[in-house]
Amino acid sequence: MSTPSATRRRNPGPSWGYGFLRAVDFLLPEFVYKPIRGIGTLIAMAFMPAQRRHSREYLALALNRRPTTRDVFRHFFAFEESLMTKLRVLNGRPHKTVYAPGADDARQWMENGGPAFLGTFHVGDSDLQGFLIGDELHARVHNKVHIVRERVGNSHDTEKLAEKFGGRIEFIWVNDPREMIYAMKDAALTDNAIALQCDRCEHSARTAEFDFLGARRRFPITIYILAAIFRRPVILTFGVPQAPGLAALHSPPRFDPIPGEPRAATLARGQKHFQDFLRQLENILREKPYIWFNFLPWNSKPSE
Repeated sequence: MSTPSATRRRNPGPSWGYGFLRAVDFLLPEFVYKPIRGIGTLIAMAFMPAQRRHSREYLALALNRRPTTRDVFRHFFAFEESLMTKLRVLNGRPHKTVYAPGADDARQWMENGGPAFLGTFHVGDSDLQGFLIGDELHARVHNKVHIVRERVGNSHDTEKLAEKFGGRIEFIWVNDPREMIYAMKDAALTDNAIALQCDRCEHSARTAEFDFLGARRRFPITIYILAAIFRRPVILTFGVPQAPGLAALHSPPRFDPIPGEPRAATLARGQKHFQDFLRQLENILREKPYIWFNFLPWNSKPSE
């Protein structure tokens, strides 16, 4: 397991913020607490001008119109509510995941486990899927889920969820994309699954261009390189909130490396698989535009 020597950045907010939110959630009824969270979201928006700007840029594409201030608030508040979902799981509240139509390969993997690369985006309840998968797998098989993440400061939610699902979840901390293969080498030699985020390029060694929200945009393709090297299938998923404590897991058919296939051909098939996944995600974002939590600038420049 790779342990970085230093933390490069941190999540916003005070170090005691997550614990405070959990405590207040115990004390106040929802009809009182939800408006308070809305006020807190407005305060956060006021002090995050760059994130407001990036939110507007994304929402203009997803909504196909100029976003209003209310739209930006709904985007920020949806992110806050996704955080509250994780904190409530920590507090012991039940959370159920159902399968969306077409997610048969993901369902089969969940029922049987086995070596695989699991890829997801910062969408809806997706950040919680690894923990829920780890919990559900525990009832069926004894595989672990290794989650590849960047080490950041003020990550109380992630650290506490890892403690809650200890023994079923293990983190592989990678802050330098050049360390990716080395960091996960030991995990890849087991029958455990490895989960990666696949929507941000800043921590990926390899990227490619795809059609998404009206333009050619860069996304990481490291997961397909790893699939070719370690001969593991790729299962892409994202979790869409349906109601409090309920999410639907969306997933296209899995991608399987073919023994003896040249690596270039494997990557070409992988890019087609990823493009199909992006189309599925884009269709959902047209219906539910506020659930993609990407408050970073777009990168539409050609890959180098």
